[in-house]
Amino acid sequence: QVQLVESGGGLVQAGGSLKLSCVASGRTFNSYTLGWFRQTPGEERKFVASIDWSGGSTSYADSVKGRFTISSDNFKNTVFLQMNRLKPEDTAVYYCAAKWTFTRTYDYWGQGTQVTVSS
Repeated sequence: QVQLVESGGGLVQAGGSLKLSCVASGRTFNSYTLGWFRQTPGEERKFVASIDWSGGSTSYADSVKGRFTISSDNFKNTVFLQMNRLKPEDTAVYYCAAKWTFTRTYDYWGQGTQVTVSS
């Protein structure tokens, strides 16, 4: 059973930084893509960034390009999201997710971690 456990959320002032972590377990993740999504109350969950476990190819939402960086430590089965120059509109619950690279749908989700950016 795949498990994804996020950590690192919290309260930060606008312009500050946070680093989220997601520890993945339950299988080997070769040919998998790990992603970060975020959701605010009343809104749909939105894509933030993703990384291919094999090869390291990354993708970002336009709203975070140049400010957020996704990376992985394959030895520790951990994916990170470094968030810099945070804005109040980045406030959301951030979720880690996983899917087989060759499919569109993310099948596995973590429980989420709250990020709050104060103005």
